[in-house]
Amino acid sequence: MLRVAAADPASAEALALIARLDAALLAITGDSGASSFDPRDVQGAGAAFVIAWNANDEAVGCGALRPLEGDVGELKRMLAQPGSGAGAVILAELERRAAACGYRQLWLSTRRVNTRAVGFYQRHGYVPVPPYGRYIGRDVSICLGRRLD
Repeated sequence: MLRVAAADPASAEALALIARLDAALLAITGDSGASSFDPRDVQGAGAAFVIAWNANDEAVGCGALRPLEGDVGELKRMLAQPGSGAGAVILAELERRAAACGYRQLWLSTRRVNTRAVGFYQRHGYVPVPPYGRYIGRDVSICLGRRLD
């Protein structure tokens, strides 16, 4: 049984999960992704940071939501311990929160070489969207999005 709840992105648990994600991304892509995340962006209106805990009360994943533009929110800093099932639970919670904030779409960017992440999002209905913001002209990135119904 997994429990997902809002958390402070500056908490010790959040920082430990983000450090794990940074290390994993650095190993997979050659870039930790840390430069594209500011914890202040996921605090306040239209934003969220969540952590998933397993039945042993161990933090097994995290994810963030922040405003992007208009009715579009952006997913950031998704991490799930392999085999925990946390990825789908975190994604569903962030999608629920996004809809409650009035977002009609969720977008994200990941590196193309991160095929596990690309496949995960595609299995959950995310399709390519035009590059946006800092991802414009960056062929190493793929931008994906999903309409929220």
